[in-house]
Amino acid sequence: MNDLLPDLCDHYEQDVRWLPLVLNDYGGKKIFYGEVVTLRCFEDNSLVRDIVSQDGTGKVLFIDGHASYNGALLGDQLALLAVKNGWQGVVINGTARDVGTLATLDLGVKALGTCPYKTVKRQTGDMNVTMTVAHTMIYPGDYLYADLNGILLSKQPLDLSVL
Repeated sequence: MNDLLPDLCDHYEQDVRWLPLVLNDYGGKKIFYGEVVTLRCFEDNSLVRDIVSQDGTGKVLFIDGHASYNGALLGDQLALLAVKNGWQGVVINGTARDVGTLATLDLGVKALGTCPYKTVKRQTGDMNVTMTVAHTMIYPGDYLYADLNGILLSKQPLDLSVL
């Protein structure tokens, strides 16, 4: 299957929310989905390390970096840690770096763009909070579905076997 979202929209139109945000695909996994873990942070990825160090089986980390291009919130080392701990993907309203390496990893990565600079480390940010990104509410515990068509969100897990 190369396209998941169009089929989900056709079958679950009333159950999904579209995230109208143009994101680039940088990870090696182009289709990914899972339960959302949220992080809101600004130019500080300290808490990203804390989160991807935990078991991420069946989960997707959604980072609201306030659309800043001044420092990458995910790079190769954190992505490798995410893969090691079973994360399905990372979505960033901000930037990533080491994208050549990210493309080789079994991890979905979507971000606004790239920045070669790392962030400062102040241990700041808010985990597991409700966020608004592109006029769309993102709740911890939502289910996120992503492919090259974009991102859909659902309150409940969707049965993909019906597609």
